Amino acid sequence: MIDILLIQPPIEDFYLTKKRTIPYGLISLAASLIKNDFSTEIFDGLATPKSRIIDLPENMQYLREFYPMPDQSSFGLFYHFRHFGYSYQHIGQIAGRSGAFLVGISSLFTAYSEQALVTASIVKKYHPNCKIVIGGHHPTQLPRNVIGHPAVDYILRGEAEESLPLLAKAIQNGHSPNGIPGIVYQKPNQELFISDPAVVRKLDDIPTPSMELIKHQFYQRSGKNSMVIATSRGCPMKCSYCSVSATSAIPFRQRSVSRVLDEIEQGVEKHNVGFIDFEDENLSLNRQWFQELLKEIQSRYRAKAVELRAMNGLLPTTLDEKLIESMKLAGFKTLNLSLCSTSKTQLKRFQRPDASKAFDKALGIAEKLGLDAVGYIIVGGPDQAPEESVADLLFLASRKV
Repeated sequence: MIDILLIQPPIEDFYLTKKRTIPYGLISLAASLIKNDFSTEIFDGLATPKSRIIDLPENMQYLREFYPMPDQSSFGLFYHFRHFGYSYQHIGQIAGRSGAFLVGISSLFTAYSEQALVTASIVKKYHPNCKIVIGGHHPTQLPRNVIGHPAVDYILRGEAEESLPLLAKAIQNGHSPNGIPGIVYQKPNQELFISDPAVVRKLDDIPTPSMELIKHQFYQRSGKNSMVIATSRGCPMKCSYCSVSATSAIPFRQRSVSRVLDEIEQGVEKHNVGFIDFEDENLSLNRQWFQELLKEIQSRYRAKAVELRAMNGLLPTTLDEKLIESMKLAGFKTLNLSLCSTSKTQLKRFQRPDASKAFDKALGIAEKLGLDAVGYIIVGGPDQAPEESVADLLFLASRKV
């Protein structure tokens, strides 16, 4: 029997990149709950190689006209739609056996929000006496779409390291959740109570994430464990598609180099981590801070051959040869570069700077230093023409990326 169970739901999609599904948010929340004396476990619904083919959702059925059979070309796309992760029934059984009085469910992305709600329903079925709280980017942006679901008791908008322990204490003591930062719930008179998203002002005050709760074996690369880390939250840029940009309620804050190193130390020394992915929105924006971090990582961990990546993408205009060389010395083998688009029209819609020239410059430096490169573009944005995305693909295809 435990107090609180945190769940990462399965997802339904054409593919899964498992190295990017480590439940970093949940292990950070777990650390705060444990600090407040709540026994806490995580059930990672994605930490299994299991998947099964399922029917395309109704709103995707039109794709079969264009993809009547699996794509055999060298530029292969996707055909089978799959349920990745454990079955909902298994998740419900886990929740029921846990005895937790509070179950938290992660709902990061709108594309997978339905799976989070199905998870909530199955948890309620197998464990009807528990309270269910959902958090993540999706309910933060669209709380009314989520709180109306009959299985959802609460939403916590924004960053929940401080608010989740407060909610757990309120439930435990039979108190009203009014006043809890980020809380959303329906009052007994059915009136909807919606708070502004919660923000942790001092990131250095958050406890080091509870990495021991991760199923490390599932996330291994080359026989060593992996970890993700966020050295900052929010972003000072105003990209129109981003839920944590400067136009959102989430301000940009950066952790101290020493606290970031504490977290890396725990991963490398205690959990045999050999691969670290930085998931910041804009890791290299503060060059002086980033240089200091890279210098310390090189000094402490280069002999351990820890590989570093920034798979959320680096803004090319923040990079120069000195910085990229420092990245290589610290353990980067690949540059993940955010191009977004080459279309000036689309960049204006996205409120993004044109990074094409800086992208090419970064590629040249990467080739000179013997680094691989990955380029990211965005397709299917509002009013974005397919021809623009094809032009972006051709731009990438003509380069060593």
